[in-house]
Amino acid sequence: MAALLNSVRAFFTPQTFHVDQENPGDVVARENLLDRAMGAGRRRKSSEKLRAGRVPAEGLALVARDEDGHVIATVRLWNVEAGISREGRPVEALLLGPLAVDAAHEGKGIGSALMRAAIAEATRRGHGAVLLVGDAPYYERFGFFADKAQHLIMPGPFERSRFLALELKSGWLEGAAGLLVANGRRLSA
Repeated sequence: MAALLNSVRAFFTPQTFHVDQENPGDVVARENLLDRAMGAGRRRKSSEKLRAGRVPAEGLALVARDEDGHVIATVRLWNVEAGISREGRPVEALLLGPLAVDAAHEGKGIGSALMRAAIAEATRRGHGAVLLVGDAPYYERFGFFADKAQHLIMPGPFERSRFLALELKSGWLEGAAGLLVANGRRLSA
């Protein structure tokens, strides 16, 4: 019911934000937003182990800005190997997260707009699949389902029912099995 009300509210609310590429000046605002939205334990999550010491995938760090240019939402995608194929080759994929919207701006369709923009940009850049750990009822509307990730595992504890995948190219994850491993660019020292 809450999702339906948020959708109706977003439909009638004038769009007062725009999606943009994250820039270096957004770091403090992004980190503060994530701390508020995700809480103190956000850095202990299994997904964080894959992001630690890495930079997001090229062109796939997005923010939503309000009319004054302030960061009010964020999403980033990260390069990973999603196990190996039946032939024993690493399966290139993206890990999405975290997605966060400032509490003062929830229910306006900002999270959905960021998700659609991230998926579209990942598709445009030729990526084959996106994985995430999140609430299935929210992410299923974008095409994420647990069955596509059923033979993959995260490094560390995770809830199987919340480990979801979206194939951007049909059959990309077919036969993929094993542990997700970070393979994106490292942060500069």
